[in-house]
Order: sequence, then C-alpha cells, then structure tokens
Amino acid sequence: MSSLTPAVDAALRADRIVVTLLIEANLPGGPMRLMFGIGAIAWGAKVFRDTDDSFGALASIDAIEDGDDDEAPPFTFTMLPPTDAAAAAVCNPLNQGAEVFVWLAALDPATMLLIPDPELLGYFQWDVATLMPDAGSREVEIECVSAFDLLLEDDEGARLTDAFHQSIWPGEAGCANVTGLTEPRYWGMATPRVTGTVVTSGSTGADDRFVNY
Repeated sequence: MSSLTPAVDAALRADRIVVTLLIEANLPGGPMRLMFGIGAIAWGAKVFRDTDDSFGALASIDAIEDGDDDEAPPFTFTMLPPTDAAAAAVCNPLNQGAEVFVWLAALDPATMLLIPDPELLGYFQWDVATLMPDAGSREVEIECVSAFDLLLEDDEGARLTDAFHQSIWPGEAGCANVTGLTEPRYWGMATPRVTGTVVTSGSTGADDRFVNY
C-alpha cells in the first residue's frame, strides 16, 4: 500500500508530472523554508521559496539514502548565501541540532499549486555547516545527521549520578535524594577488578578489615 495521498499518487502516475523537494529547518532565529526550483509554494500557513532572505538559495541536494542494520546515513545540501552576513548566519554554531525536514511535493501542472500532502522523505538534525570558498562563488555545505542516530548511542560513559541523570533529563530529580549507597554501579563499562592485600587489625582484637592498595 502506498504511503502517498490518493491525489499525490494519481499525480505521480500521470503522463505529465511536476515534483520538487521542500526543506524546512527550524533554526534558532526562525524557520528556513526552501524549495528546489524557481518560485514559491504555499502549504497551509507555510510558504516555501526558492530564496530565503536571510540565508540564500539552494544550490544542490544530495540523494537521501536508506541505511542497513546499524547505519543511519546523513543528508547533505548546499546553499548559496548572497552575502558574507548570510554565510555567517548559515554557519552559526547555534544552528547545530535544529530539526530539518525534507518532503517530496507534487504540483498541479496546470496551476503549479501544491497537491496535498507532500511525502516526508526524512527527519534530520542540522549538524555541520562548512563554507566552501571558490572563485566567483560562495557556497555553504550543510551536513545533517539522521534523527535515528540517537537510537545508535551505546550509552558508553553513562553514570548513575544525579548530575549525569539531569544532563539527559534536566529538572528530573529522581536521583537527587539517593543516599547511603554502599556499592558502586558501573554503566557502559565492566566492573573494575580490585586488587590488594587484606589486613586485619590486631590492636583492638576487633574483626575490622581494610584494604591496602
């Protein structure tokens, strides 16, 4: 069964089809909505344009690939900022982690209006923007990682402490009042082996023991 809407499915089966890609990035300074092509496309309250006033236009979009097993391939697209200020806005480190959505959209060939609803091709997170200076051009390559990358984390280095717990879930104080722990718990690593000599105190006759390291 197709995941496309009946209208989009029918449009893609027609003799003449018009398709484009839509990209939305929810950046800290506001959403960036771009279309691959010329013009503008309205989708409800959202408008996707060929050029964003703050960031520039799309130059190219890499193919979106499916991963195998434990792979979550990244997605890369290239932009053409019109000014140095626009290039700096695209390369802003605060953009890292922003949500990025990519849709395949079909248009009515007669009216060039959007046929509801576009097909979501991928959900990513903005990772690294790299300025690619060249003679007579200014390009920025943006690499986005798949949101499924989060599912591949092995929790190596995790700790059963309040500080680490709240670094993942800020404000969740489930470990804040844990006291009296007598045995350490190791996450993401094997329990270290303790070596040493057990010495018995003979001065008091008690059976107190301690370990020399």
